[in-house]
Amino acid sequence: MIHASSDLGSIRELNLSYLMLARRVLASDCEAARSHLGLSAEMADTLLKLSPAQTEKLASSSQLLCFFRMSADAMLAGLAGRSNEASISTATNDALLAA
Repeated sequence: MIHASSDLGSIRELNLSYLMLARRVLASDCEAARSHLGLSAEMADTLLKLSPAQTEKLASSSQLLCFFRMSADAMLAGLAGRSNEASISTATNDALLAA
């Protein structure tokens, strides 16, 4: 039972982080963000209009709201070409944006 509660808390934290990031990038460059996040114009508009309370409630879902669109091959290729920790972070970000 403890694991289920911990898992739900982790899902909530991930969902909230995703929603906050999505809103931030949508606010700065909506078209590019929609493309990178795989969102329709209607979904992007809805996310931008959420109140803080609505955002918290949505994040509290027991299901992940985000998904990874990159292939493992793209991620490994990006990471394999770099040698230090800072470069690995950059490679990961590059692979995410390329997905």
